[in-house]
Amino acid sequence: MIVAKFGGTSVGDTAAIERTAAIVRGRLSRHPVIVVSALAGTTNALLELAAQSAQGQFIVALRGIEMLRDRHLAVVDELLGDGEAAADIAADVSVLFDELAHLGEALSVLGDLSPRSLDAVAAYGERLSAPIVTAAFLQRGIPATFVDARRVMVTDATFGKALPQVDAIADAAREQLLPLLRAGRVPVLGGYIGATAAGITTTLGRGGSDYSAALFGAALDVEAIEIWTDVDGMLTADPRVIPAARAIEHIRFDEAAELASFGAKVLHPSTIAPAVQRSIPVFIYNSHRPEGHGTRITFDAPRLPVRAIAGRANVVLVNVKSNKMLGTPGVVRGIFAIFERFSLSVDVIATSEVSVSVTVDADHHLDAVLGELRAFGDVTVERGRGIVAIVGSGLGGHTPAMARALGALGELRVHMCSLSASGINLTVIVDGDQVHEAMRRLHRAFFEDAA
Repeated sequence: MIVAKFGGTSVGDTAAIERTAAIVRGRLSRHPVIVVSALAGTTNALLELAAQSAQGQFIVALRGIEMLRDRHLAVVDELLGDGEAAADIAADVSVLFDELAHLGEALSVLGDLSPRSLDAVAAYGERLSAPIVTAAFLQRGIPATFVDARRVMVTDATFGKALPQVDAIADAAREQLLPLLRAGRVPVLGGYIGATAAGITTTLGRGGSDYSAALFGAALDVEAIEIWTDVDGMLTADPRVIPAARAIEHIRFDEAAELASFGAKVLHPSTIAPAVQRSIPVFIYNSHRPEGHGTRITFDAPRLPVRAIAGRANVVLVNVKSNKMLGTPGVVRGIFAIFERFSLSVDVIATSEVSVSVTVDADHHLDAVLGELRAFGDVTVERGRGIVAIVGSGLGGHTPAMARALGALGELRVHMCSLSASGINLTVIVDGDQVHEAMRRLHRAFFEDAA
């Protein structure tokens, strides 16, 4: 068995779904479970129309709903043509859009958009795409069966970024998916969406379709998880920043996880964890070029000092300094308890006897956090910073590589530098507008000049 996930660009239009069907047909002997995202751009449109409805702009939102309806019905018509199957799926699609319109009207009356309501709206993308893809597969000779992902992806009630309940997912997958697979069917589910034990719709957060695929794969203990996207696997850097970026054919789990966490868009940061726990290899392929090698993610890739460079801007650096920290036990624990209490995730940490510096991604709850941090000492905030990560499983034991990395940055100002405890990630904090330049310099030093 395998799980194959197809992102929005892989099911974005009729041509993309045709390519996806051909890929799946070639994998029937491996008993695939198919996970699909919403049609490209749909989730963003749904989130926008939800906000418009809650702001009292229901007529504007309704026009957006009708545009989405027309787009989905056009895809149904192009994929399925005339006939009973086309009429049935078109009717189902229209019913879902009628529900969405009623939900938008309710939000307009309430004038409020709760996380629970936002999840209910956002989930329509996958609720629409999965049945359409299933019908297209059936017409092309693939024995597909639509399965509502909310019957399998059991989560808690943390709306917007729900926490999967792994044991319940395993039970549901064995109950809902295994009988279909044993009967030679191909289950098709929407990614990203789930439901609480009480049946209330949730989502796993943006990019959550990758996570769905990994969780389903772990639940079924499959032989491989395939992520189909619109790029040729993982690269040595973001090609939009560095056109000379190279494809990575084989990478270790820990390296891939670090790159995903520090800005590599091709993979959701949570995807790796369920696969690691089950030692399931993950493959990333380009659905536009299925003949390509893609990237294979396993435990046994060779160790390299530097595998890739990643970076992101819009980072906030928080510094806490006080001589009272010297020799005082429990200070660092108290500082991080504040970040935890406000659900503010910390990325990079540097400490000394009298100071603690951390980076966070957003200003969400930051004022309240800063207020509590002042109990520990002087607090300063530096906005407009950026993170650049040099990732390689052999980095920590290779002093020349670290020296080359810092030397490549030249005169660029480095505000903080941290080597991860595992020695796999050397992270530097630079000015946000220097992130791309830092990435270019590092990439030249390790992948271009060394060629």
